[in-house]
Amino acid sequence: MAAAARHDVLLWTRDAKQATQMRALRCNPRYLPEVGLPVQLRIDADHAAALQHAQEGLLVIATPMAALRECLSGLPAQQPVLWLCKGFESGSGDLGHEIARALRPGVPAGVLSGPSFALEVAREQPTALVAASTDPALCDAAVQAFHSETLRVYRSADPVGVEVGGAVKNVLAIATGLVDGLADREDLPHRPGLNARAALVTRGLAEMTRLGVALGARAETFMGLSGLGDLVLTATGDLSRNRRVGSLLAKGLPLADILAQLGHVAEGVYSAPTVLARAQRLGVQMPITQAVVEVLDGRLEPVQAMRQLMAREATREG
Repeated sequence: MAAAARHDVLLWTRDAKQATQMRALRCNPRYLPEVGLPVQLRIDADHAAALQHAQEGLLVIATPMAALRECLSGLPAQQPVLWLCKGFESGSGDLGHEIARALRPGVPAGVLSGPSFALEVAREQPTALVAASTDPALCDAAVQAFHSETLRVYRSADPVGVEVGGAVKNVLAIATGLVDGLADREDLPHRPGLNARAALVTRGLAEMTRLGVALGARAETFMGLSGLGDLVLTATGDLSRNRRVGSLLAKGLPLADILAQLGHVAEGVYSAPTVLARAQRLGVQMPITQAVVEVLDGRLEPVQAMRQLMAREATREG
């Protein structure tokens, strides 16, 4: 017998056809076809019904970053909200908390983030996340809603740091994928290996921390789940779309073909130029991020990017 549902959950999708299909198949055939949806889960394309349902509980936005502004704009004035989006918004360069602050000043808002491949979460494989908000009650609501035998949820009062970690790790995962892809290139005289990957992850964490602190985050946040944890997962896990982008670029595939092959959003591709632009405005050096941007733009070949990083002037660590 199936376990009783802990919560009354309504999943809203903007595509009525997709909602009908998911109700019929009891799965999401496009994104998670191998995971069945609980029979108690309500699926609806009626936006008004979804908002009415959320007034009695917790509302969570799970879209790409590009859709966060639109979703926040359509909420009731005082509706608290959490989002799962990771990245900087293209164009404005804003993080999620900056978008929310501009659109809905003073309304409780926050982010739920951390090392969490969707497939493993859906399969109820052990995962740990962090709920970050300047509103303690919202963090408590997230813990109450999601903390379980297979999902551990920590609280944080540093949404800036949590969001920077979630955004920058995608860019660094592309960089790690480039290194891993070059490691398979037998035509290279000095192929990178595990040493290079470890160095890249470590120095990438330093870049992430520098940018975060410049934006007002706490340095210690980047040693937690949303910083080091998410970076390690996304930079080394085989389920990482961003790492796969880097690996295929290193093998010579065009970016447009890679993105078409993935069929899913790889946030690092869209965030990389914005991450670099914000860093440059703040005077923060991010050489790994800059190399990723130049590879994505076609200005550097992956092997040239590696050589450029290795040729940088020696300096003090830290």
